[in-house]
Amino acid sequence: MTFSREPQASGIIETMTEPERQLAEPSAAFEPRLVAFVCTWCTYAGADLAGTSRLAYAPNIRIIRFPCTGRIDPLLVLKAFEGGADGVLVSGCHPGDCHYTSGNYHARRRWAIVRRLLEFTGIDSRRLYFSWVSAAEGRKFADLINEITQAVRAAGPFEPANPARRRPWT
Repeated sequence: MTFSREPQASGIIETMTEPERQLAEPSAAFEPRLVAFVCTWCTYAGADLAGTSRLAYAPNIRIIRFPCTGRIDPLLVLKAFEGGADGVLVSGCHPGDCHYTSGNYHARRRWAIVRRLLEFTGIDSRRLYFSWVSAAEGRKFADLINEITQAVRAAGPFEPANPARRRPWT
């Protein structure tokens, strides 16, 4: 008796939802590269919940975990764009729920200034996203990533003056 190790793909595509089908089918279109600076306690846990709940969201994101969004240096956002990101997300605990008391309030004030810095440097401030996602909001995290991916895809690739910027990510 001979067994085939090749998966039978005939029924798989028909059982997928539309977002899963779009993620499974390769496309030659532009796929944005996103970097997310997230809070360990809330947004990272929300991302983990989205993953363990098997919620489909765009795989274009690289998550970098911080103890608190109040500890994220604004220069890291600039370095992310310099390093190849087409969009950046900063996400943390909801106001009043910070595990470090007031870190998210500091972050909120800081990111209002960072938007002006981006415009000064010539980076479209619509490529920077800021959001609050709690540990229980896995669906919100997945929806947020899909929305950001679509918005950045519509905006097109970020092309600064530095031609060496588009090196491949590993």
